[in-house]
Amino acid sequence: MTQHSQTATAANPFFRPWTTPFGIAPFGEIAIDDYRPAFDSALAEHRAEIEVIATQAEAPSFANTIDALEKAGHALDRLCGVFFNIASSDADEAIQAIQRDMAPILAQHGNAISLDVRLFARVKALHDARASLGISPEQIRVLEKTYKNFVRAGAELGDEAKQRMRAVTERLATLGTQFAQNVLKDEATWTLQLAEADLEGLPDYLVSALHQAASDRGLDGAVMTLGRSMVEPFLAVSPRRDLREKVFKAWVRRGEMGGATDNTAIVAETVALRIERARLLGYPTFAAFKLDDTMAKTPDAVRSLLDRVWVRAKDRVGEEREALAEVARTEGMNDKIEPWDWRFYAEKVRQQRHALDEAELKPYFQLDRMIAAAFDVATRLFGVTFERRHDVPVYHPDVRAYQVSRGGKPIGLFLGDYFARPTKRSGAWMSAFRSQEKLSGEVLPIIVNVMNFAKPPEGKPALLSFDDARTLFHEFGHGLHGLLSDVTYPLLSGTSVARDFVEFPSQLYEHWLARPEVLSRFAVHAETGAVMPLGLIDRLIAARNFNQGFATVEYTSSALVDMAFHSLEGAEGLDPIAFEHQELARIGMPDGMVMRHRTPHFAHVFSGDGYSAGYYSYMWSEVLDADGFAAFEETGDVFDTALAQRLGDFVYSAGNIRDPLEAYIAFRGREPDPQALLIKRGLAKVA
Repeated sequence: MTQHSQTATAANPFFRPWTTPFGIAPFGEIAIDDYRPAFDSALAEHRAEIEVIATQAEAPSFANTIDALEKAGHALDRLCGVFFNIASSDADEAIQAIQRDMAPILAQHGNAISLDVRLFARVKALHDARASLGISPEQIRVLEKTYKNFVRAGAELGDEAKQRMRAVTERLATLGTQFAQNVLKDEATWTLQLAEADLEGLPDYLVSALHQAASDRGLDGAVMTLGRSMVEPFLAVSPRRDLREKVFKAWVRRGEMGGATDNTAIVAETVALRIERARLLGYPTFAAFKLDDTMAKTPDAVRSLLDRVWVRAKDRVGEEREALAEVARTEGMNDKIEPWDWRFYAEKVRQQRHALDEAELKPYFQLDRMIAAAFDVATRLFGVTFERRHDVPVYHPDVRAYQVSRGGKPIGLFLGDYFARPTKRSGAWMSAFRSQEKLSGEVLPIIVNVMNFAKPPEGKPALLSFDDARTLFHEFGHGLHGLLSDVTYPLLSGTSVARDFVEFPSQLYEHWLARPEVLSRFAVHAETGAVMPLGLIDRLIAARNFNQGFATVEYTSSALVDMAFHSLEGAEGLDPIAFEHQELARIGMPDGMVMRHRTPHFAHVFSGDGYSAGYYSYMWSEVLDADGFAAFEETGDVFDTALAQRLGDFVYSAGNIRDPLEAYIAFRGREPDPQALLIKRGLAKVA
């Protein structure tokens, strides 16, 4: 090694222990040129560790095979935890270039492990003898999951099929990365300059956000962007129908704007490769493959739930459209209700029926107060406390760090990244810089929640809509699932559960936001300091199912189209946009509506395998969350100590140590009642 190489290695933070609080990455010391050498080194180290496991002379044992596999790859895990969180939250062109380069390399690395016949032989030998190994239930669970992961990756295939599987998965990794980057680029580059006359009729909070968006981009005046937290309020309150149409059409065409960022061809190739992957593994469709490892198990089970809700939602949406059209006619708008009209006239109907005005509500939903509310609910349910830490390195000045403790003992670190910026992908999510485990010692989790709320001007509080606040609670529910995890094995940690169970803890947590016990303490007016009046709280709660037909159709149509794509048995000549239109026509998509996530920017489904053939999961989990919160309501105390204890023990802290249905029954005392979903959404009456 040359002196220059030695100096570069010594300076690279990924080549030394981190002495920061909680061992978090020293973000300020990491340079862009540190990542590629770190990847090269971490991959080589992991390959060497795997080779030791695969070639050892000793007969397979749980310790020398499963434990060893779980402990291997520490340097790579640490690096990926940093890099991929930055790539999602604060990516410049250099980060994106590395991400594109690494996607197939990492897929190739994963294939080399999953398709190694020596490794699989050891895992299979243990799996076949699992009943006689004398291991704990958690270890049995790890062994079964490890074995199944190998099989689902293609470990039982012949040599030729394995070679094809390698090519397919590596290409899919590249396509998913490109898809996500294309959407981000469309969102980051599209702006609409607004003149002062265009701002007439807009509430002060939105005008401030539009000016701030311009300032953030080095522009004068006010600009509209394609962030959901900007688009949805604009569509709800702008009296300029022409501007609403322009913004809406750009919003739904993300990923379909032509040129280098158009995702149409990527979707077609992705669907075809997923079908091939499923066929290689012996499944008729990709949906059948993906669902085999979920609570739902089969595409028919998913469609049964979605169809049941779809019929009710379409009936309701017809009633809602008539109400909107009536208001529109009174204001002289006699055209049919278009997609860019729906939110605008729905807001007017809501004001009429429930005396609720978004401009009246927003000052009560200050970001800082809603964060405090989410923390307080966790304290009351699970006994955890949160302390702001200003000495913890963060990757962006907007990020906040909190020490999470229980019984005076730290149990994790929570990061909150709440404001939109051009380098952040849209949406909201939870992720882990490091997951909890005890196999390698007491490893505490480092969990992040990422949002895209509009950043306020300096010195002003950030004001959220009620839906924004609900998103914050939702993601914090995921965050608690990671923070409260108390398992031994990394494979089972935190949110590493079935896709259609992972949304249960997050969606359940949303329920506490809408409780008077929470709103009466934390919904405080930004200007007057007054607590939200009980009458306003009552009206807000009464209106929670307002426009629910629209919301349910938006979501369910996306889930049905996802299932339709992934139920195809062939994709020759597939035109994704035409297929989307055909499927929406087949299910009877109501006039004046579009999917919540159109195909070219449906990142849940096409930026990776996470929610592919799995967008239904939110609704499947909603059956659980509706029925689960009813359990708290039945006690007469939504903070019931005994029930909260079971919820913590069997759900939030338990990771994937047991079957999800068993976990739910252990918490609830019985299987979930699907009727609870329809009641929650106001699509069925309480018996």
